[in-house]
Amino acid sequence: MGAASDVQQQVQSLQLDGKTMSFTEVVQQKKPYYEKRVQLFEQYAARQKDRIEAAKAANVPIKIVLPDGATKEGLKGVTTPLDVAKQISNSLAKKVVVAKVDGETWDVFRPLEGDCALQLHSFDDPEGRETFWHSSAHMLGQALELEYGVDLTIGPALEEGFYYDCYMGDKALSDGERSNIEKRIEAIAKDGQRFERVVVSRDEALAMFEENKFKIEIINGLPEDATITIYRVGPMVDLCSGPHLPNSSFVKAVSVFNVSRAFWRADVAKEPLQRVYAITFPDKAQLKEWQHRIEEAKKRDHRNVGVQQELFFFHQLSPGSCFFLPYGGRIYNALIELMREKYWEYEYEEVVSPNIYNFSLWETSGHADHYRENMFSFDVEKAEYGLKPMNCPGHCLMFGNRVRSYRELPLRLADFGVLHRNEFSGALHGLTRVRRFVQDDAHIFCRPDQVMAEVTSFLKMLNEVYDIFGLDYTMALSTRPEGYLGTCTSQQSYPVTFILTHVLQTPPIVFHSLWRRIQSC
Repeated sequence: MGAASDVQQQVQSLQLDGKTMSFTEVVQQKKPYYEKRVQLFEQYAARQKDRIEAAKAANVPIKIVLPDGATKEGLKGVTTPLDVAKQISNSLAKKVVVAKVDGETWDVFRPLEGDCALQLHSFDDPEGRETFWHSSAHMLGQALELEYGVDLTIGPALEEGFYYDCYMGDKALSDGERSNIEKRIEAIAKDGQRFERVVVSRDEALAMFEENKFKIEIINGLPEDATITIYRVGPMVDLCSGPHLPNSSFVKAVSVFNVSRAFWRADVAKEPLQRVYAITFPDKAQLKEWQHRIEEAKKRDHRNVGVQQELFFFHQLSPGSCFFLPYGGRIYNALIELMREKYWEYEYEEVVSPNIYNFSLWETSGHADHYRENMFSFDVEKAEYGLKPMNCPGHCLMFGNRVRSYRELPLRLADFGVLHRNEFSGALHGLTRVRRFVQDDAHIFCRPDQVMAEVTSFLKMLNEVYDIFGLDYTMALSTRPEGYLGTCTSQQSYPVTFILTHVLQTPPIVFHSLWRRIQSC
């Protein structure tokens, strides 16, 4: 047992300042930083306790309105949502994990600041699950620091579970580390560590995290008027907006289910990170239910089904590019024929366009400035060329090939052209994220007075196709997002924007309006 442990210690090592150090040695080296954070936190927390004592002395009453209209009395700066929950029932107090105060999510241990409307949420509510998993991410962060001496970056809650990204230099975590991390989190949960919150100045935050360049970058990127909050759970102190659980004992079951690679700010040119995914629950039965559901989903994973039924496969010699086998080819061609029938019905003209273009086309269209890193490019006879990632510029060349008459409009060009996009290898995922693909792509050239009819007709076709496969969708109107192409002319933009909005708000279209920079037009 001792020999095996020694071997594991040798394997679990990293290169730091030119010296090979075990994870235990790295943790010991980081200990002064961890302890400094706690000391500073306690200093700032004492300031907050003084404010609570002053609020007790002031004895200012407040009225708290519950969702059913009932009211509770409290003291400004003293009474917490958890105090209110205890007034209602002990069982509620044991279940509540987060509150909403006048619509704002709020720690249940944070004093109320005045008259307010109060809602209390448990793990059964979406707000409760998000808080539960966000707090669990902090527990994961503590485990990663104490076990490996990592530099923490960000650790958000997800739709199911959470992750934490951490920096480990040129070393990586293996799947074999997952059980160690789970045990650490279980110990933290059993310890019942309290979550605490303090508000600090920008300079105080910078001083607390000066040894972590990632946290410093986040702090420096906050708006000048931002309220900066710090949370502590046990020896782990982190920059965070909250809210959080009252304590770590709410977590009764944990699964660390994946370890993968990421990059700081999702930029492959920046520092490589280790991303650890996990999920927690307030009881073991819910964890077992989730694990069963995940196992069943794996059986239906299209990547497994594709191989098992000999439909398609992927190969490392052409990553992100699907090999459709004969059975898969039949399905592929059937889908194309279905769309061809729809194109014929809705009077689209099918065209065939090149795969490779001189890069001057992408410079004219603006894609060279905004999309170059996602394109495959190469030199041909001292000129730069690129594989097309979309059909738009090519169709514009077709439209501009000769002088057009308004009588030709609307002109609907459809294309089953092959597209290539240089996705990061870590982002590739079966058929849902690839480098080589074909989309049933089309562009409509029309007069402004034809826009409404054309968009309405297209959405009708879209609904018909989606209904065949039982698919639901939500439509979003993007007008002028950050980094948009082209010029913004109000005379041109406003009529089209209003027409699109009118069409998308007409039932049965489900429309979510994303107004971005319309006012600048």
